Amino acid sequence: MRTSTTIEASGGDWRETVDFVTEAERLGMDICWVAEAWGSEAPSPLGYLAARTDRMLLGSGIIQLATRTPMAIARAAVTLSQISDGRFLLGLGPSGPQVIEGLHGVPFARPLGRMRETVQIVRQAAAGEKITHSGQEFRIPLPGGGAKPMRLSMRAEHDIPVYLATLSPKMLHLTGEIADGWLGTSFVPEGAQEAYFDHLDAGLAAAGRTRADLDICQGAEVAFAADEDALRTMVAGRRKELAFSLGGMGSATTNFYNNAYSRQGWADTAAEVHARWQSGDRDGAAALVTDDMVLATTLIGTEDMVRQRLRVWRDAGVRTVRFYPAGDTLDARLTTLGRALDLVREVDRETGG
Repeated sequence: MRTSTTIEASGGDWRETVDFVTEAERLGMDICWVAEAWGSEAPSPLGYLAARTDRMLLGSGIIQLATRTPMAIARAAVTLSQISDGRFLLGLGPSGPQVIEGLHGVPFARPLGRMRETVQIVRQAAAGEKITHSGQEFRIPLPGGGAKPMRLSMRAEHDIPVYLATLSPKMLHLTGEIADGWLGTSFVPEGAQEAYFDHLDAGLAAAGRTRADLDICQGAEVAFAADEDALRTMVAGRRKELAFSLGGMGSATTNFYNNAYSRQGWADTAAEVHARWQSGDRDGAAALVTDDMVLATTLIGTEDMVRQRLRVWRDAGVRTVRFYPAGDTLDARLTTLGRALDLVREVDRETGG
């Protein structure tokens, strides 16, 4: 399995974040993803990190679809690919109605069509073609005036793999059809076939492709507990974070994380957590989250537990694992990360990887 991590430029000490990334590269990390939620954006930090790293791949994890035109995304992608000497991966995601409508003030409607057309336009631009597109969501050039088709003044000199961060069945199908990789989350390997892979595989088949054509990149917090007592304390501290995902991510009516957990066996609990969170009962919502729910979607446990969980992820088809290492200090996070990387190498050796 390849290894990766995700950082944000929002808050904290940016110099410390850069130290984390450069040390992660020294430890052997393969990819660093840069997120944008409702804080910092991704392209600027990626450009800085391109100058501070040598080997590591750098990806947007993710650029939010509705916040930029397709050509703005294409220009950023080609620029980052050029200045990183081909180390850039373009991660795109639809985000959700709360961020897109509540923060950016643009409609969240029809993300499926926007995603398909955006990827088409980005690839057309990266290939150096004149941009002509007449779709349901975008029309380039804009009709009714005197504009003629244009091409960017530069074209991509390197391949730009496209990764999609998707959760809903239709978006997963689209990912299988058109993407080079899938940036997944809320992943329970035991329930992943029905919840995720059936839809990804249907999209792959529709495009004449197989699972080998899609990099399955899954992320989770990784943390090591010395013993069972420490583990119980650690898990209890994560209940409110998961309750926020189930109850606070998205709007009162649309929560893709909640839907994903529901498809993986926790429909009743997920619905009740959402209801309590939306009513303002945050502690009550967190109390409903079970230890099993936390452990199923994270890489938290004793070293033996994390090692076994990585085997389960590998056997489920995960090809790139995305670590969110726990720790209150830079040294603590790097120590956690180093232990996790060693376990991946150990698991890989078992199968000759």
